[in-house]
Amino acid sequence: MRTLSLDLETYSSVNLAKCGVYKYTESPDFAILLFGYAVDGGEVQVIDLAQGETIPEEILEALTDDSITKWAFNANFERVCLSRYLTDLGRSLDPFHDHHPLSQECARFLNPAGWKCSMVWSAYMGLPLSLEGVGAVLNLDNQKMKEGRDLIRYFCVPCKETKTNGGRTRNLPQHAPDKWNIFKSYNKRDVGVEMAIQERLQKYPVPDQVWEEYHQDQEINDRGIAIDLELARQAVAMDAKSRESLMAALKEKTGLENPNSVLQMLGWLEAYGLKTVSLGKKQVKEMLKTAQEPLKSVLQLRQKLAKSSVKKYQAMENAVCEDRRARGMFQFYGANRTGRFSGRLIQLQNLVRNTIPDLSEARELVRQGNYEALDLLYDSVPDVLSQLIRTAFVPREGMKFVVSDFSAIEARVISWLAGEKWKSAAFAAGKDIYCSTASQMFGVPVVKHGVNGDLRQKGKVAELACSYGGSVGALKAMGAMDMGIPEEELGPLVQSWRAANPHIVDFWWQVDGAVKTAIKRRIPVQINNLYFFCKSGMLFIELPSGRRLSYVKPRIGENKFGGESVTYEGIGATKKWERLESYGPKFVENIVQGTARDILCYAMQTLRHCAIVGHVHDELIIECRKDMSVDAICKQMGRTPPWAEGLVLRADGYECEFYQKD
Repeated sequence: MRTLSLDLETYSSVNLAKCGVYKYTESPDFAILLFGYAVDGGEVQVIDLAQGETIPEEILEALTDDSITKWAFNANFERVCLSRYLTDLGRSLDPFHDHHPLSQECARFLNPAGWKCSMVWSAYMGLPLSLEGVGAVLNLDNQKMKEGRDLIRYFCVPCKETKTNGGRTRNLPQHAPDKWNIFKSYNKRDVGVEMAIQERLQKYPVPDQVWEEYHQDQEINDRGIAIDLELARQAVAMDAKSRESLMAALKEKTGLENPNSVLQMLGWLEAYGLKTVSLGKKQVKEMLKTAQEPLKSVLQLRQKLAKSSVKKYQAMENAVCEDRRARGMFQFYGANRTGRFSGRLIQLQNLVRNTIPDLSEARELVRQGNYEALDLLYDSVPDVLSQLIRTAFVPREGMKFVVSDFSAIEARVISWLAGEKWKSAAFAAGKDIYCSTASQMFGVPVVKHGVNGDLRQKGKVAELACSYGGSVGALKAMGAMDMGIPEEELGPLVQSWRAANPHIVDFWWQVDGAVKTAIKRRIPVQINNLYFFCKSGMLFIELPSGRRLSYVKPRIGENKFGGESVTYEGIGATKKWERLESYGPKFVENIVQGTARDILCYAMQTLRHCAIVGHVHDELIIECRKDMSVDAICKQMGRTPPWAEGLVLRADGYECEFYQKD
């Protein structure tokens, strides 16, 4: 036996979507109902565990044999479910097979090294992240059965008690034998579709390095990160108090039955001479600049009410496992345009920054449930609770966090790829890149908090907004006008940045030309250490790391201006599979972010001996002993990969007793 293709149908009363598979499998009523498998691509077998059938011994042994590759679509689900199943059978998950007590205690989950995921393979090829979606795009002979969703709803989750069903809370095979037989066919079909995907994609294997990165990702998800549940619970309770207080104050000031209603509030504002079509964050902020009483205090209260959100704290309570660690928060290859990770469950990627100077004190007041003191000491309780969200992530007792991240990683990568030498030299000299950019743009020295220091902000917003072809609209979206930059200065600011970065601008159009040539002429094109080529209806961009970005069914089309454009198929803003349009600067953004992702993964491999518990964009969160050196970790993280000669990297870091922004 070399490979084992798997698909499971399971039952648990825990909500899988809200809580994740790790919490899902901890439920006392968790059970595997159907076990579909095929050995070495052979005939698919379905074992009906719900009706007393048993898994053959050779298959059970294969599950713990890392030399046999287990395949599944979203293999994390199968691996974690089978970890619970084998543990219940009393079988060791010991990866060392040494029967040492410590080895057996630590082995909570099957070793990821023995697993591969066809969903990752699909994502690597730019395909959808669902079995149904991949089957449809690849036009497989066997497609996922449409009946599946209804059958899963019937057999795999609790049902409502009714007179018709005799008051039961769960549907078993004997309650609907015909449906059960169809469910077994569905399970069998899923294994077949998964194997058909492998067969269709075999010409385009995933590099070994990417599989190693996937295995490390699974280790990080298995490890999890500890949650301060007391803080999370008290924050939810305080938010309820705060909302109650804010609503009462708004009712008193407006006389409205439901001041949280947008329609009611718009009507009240109009009655006082303030007409607006929206109560969005930006609009309220703008109105507050000129609003008089009583409008001002009502809008301020409304602003605080809008800030009141504890969804992340609730997500923590939902996802946390019995040992108070949240697991499964990272989706490998979640962004298949670049290969970057995406967040799941608690979503570390979009946490509010903390700016409170006395963070520890505020945090302790919340843990104590001291609402009165919090309300007295701070202007806005909802704002404090938002800023404390990241502090709910804590290290194990006796340990600390070291947080380390790359400094200006995308700016470093794009200047290296494009050959913008002045910018790379500024990085090498350890200069402030926003000061250097402003100096290059305006032709004068710029020093942070010093000579011409006011120009730094313009350099910063231009650098962030313009690197991927952004113009006036991008500057506005970046908040340039909120920073006090007049609208009439935005156009010249774009031109100044482009004049200061001619090699980056040239790089956009080099990439644009390379993509179009590869599609139209079907010949490979090289730009420095990037390769562009088409093969079997796919456009590939090979990055310096050797990893490829994939674009499905590329074509040359016409854009809205009547010019030439590149289109390909992918998941659009509507979350549907559709034809998307792109051009040079957008492809450059994919290339730069993809390369930055590869650098992060190289750093993660370098620091594999450390307990990485989280990562956010270009930042690593490491749980370690209190005597661990921050500088040593940053030095290791800042090592340049062997495939990126000449790229200047720097990692900065700090230590903390709970997760925070330094």
